[in-house]
Amino acid sequence: MKRESHLSDLSDKQWALIEPMITAWKQGRIARSATGDPGSCDLQEVVNAIFCQNRAVFQWRFLPQAFPAWSAVFYYFGL
Repeated sequence: MKRESHLSDLSDKQWALIEPMITAWKQGRIARSATGDPGSCDLQEVVNAIFCQNRAVFQWRFLPQAFPAWSAVFYYFGL
């Protein structure tokens, strides 16, 4: 089930522009990790969540539940 979109969401065209860079970055992180676990978060949803938090300026723990877990989004934000 697809979540309701937010004003801060990337369009598919915008995501297509940055997706190769983010995917390459993530592959590099996986290659250097001790476990090699790629994780289960949809990176487009993580980016959308970061943009939502930035636009709405609320605490990370108040990130809408339709996004990945706030702790996962915060992890990616902090890298």
